[in-house]
Amino acid sequence: MKAEIELLPDPVRRGIAAEGPVQCAQSALLTVDGEALEQIWTPSTLELLARSYWRFLNRRTFGAVRVIYAPESRSVVLFSSRVPLLRFGAPRFSTGADAGVVEWPIEAGLLVARAGRRRGYLRIEVRRRDRPGTDAGDRGRTGPESVLITSEVANFYPWIRGSGPFARLGTWIYSQTQLRAHIWITRGFLRSLSGLTDEALSAGGVAGPDAGRT
Repeated sequence: MKAEIELLPDPVRRGIAAEGPVQCAQSALLTVDGEALEQIWTPSTLELLARSYWRFLNRRTFGAVRVIYAPESRSVVLFSSRVPLLRFGAPRFSTGADAGVVEWPIEAGLLVARAGRRRGYLRIEVRRRDRPGTDAGDRGRTGPESVLITSEVANFYPWIRGSGPFARLGTWIYSQTQLRAHIWITRGFLRSLSGLTDEALSAGGVAGPDAGRT
């Protein structure tokens, strides 16, 4: 069975506040044969998912935006390492029987307000969904199964929003530029995940968390 991806509607947003943290999440359902899912439901799949996200970001921006890897950080840069848009801490991985999470803490960067340094995070969560009438012992035997994949930015303080009298205009600028670009990239990434199953099965695991270079 070929993996199928279904983008879910974004949560209804009531507008971005002129102060305080911003949160944005996009989700999709990935449906695949249960037996194949058992083979890829491993910590290494999370590592592959993390690496795929940064690769997609690079491709979607035609190489203008890329990721520079360091032992304790991931820096998203525009053309040059001298222009760091975002700097993340090293990824944190968490896996269980029904869910896996990779999370990058947001540390700094041109897009981050001073008040938001080391407060937000980017998180990708993969959560398994049971089929009706199926218990844990029956998983992976026959038929399709689905996982819910969510990409979320939370507790983020955008620099472009500004503060004081400018914040109202800055909030509109952020909503129409940076936020729109983020949603466009994230939804494109989720749509691309229909090929993740074949890649994970053929890779047989990835060496090291968040491995690879763009």
